[in-house]
Amino acid sequence: MALSTSSNFAKPDDAFRAVVEAHRGLSDAQSADLDAALVLVLANHIGDLDVLNEAIALAKRRMLDASQQQQQQQQ
Repeated sequence: MALSTSSNFAKPDDAFRAVVEAHRGLSDAQSADLDAALVLVLANHIGDLDVLNEAIALAKRRMLDASQQQQQQQQ
């Protein structure tokens, strides 16, 4: 199975909203714990180590790219 990076949701805004709403009222630590638990639950659902590794690499690249862009904007 290859990593799918296009939306698989009929209503992607509703999916985004559900994740955001799940964090409402949580402390930063609780929010981080929720994210970690959600990642593990979804990783288990995927059940494919190659896809998981690809997703991790993509997420890290995106995070680093965003961080670099933010640093460039501050200069």
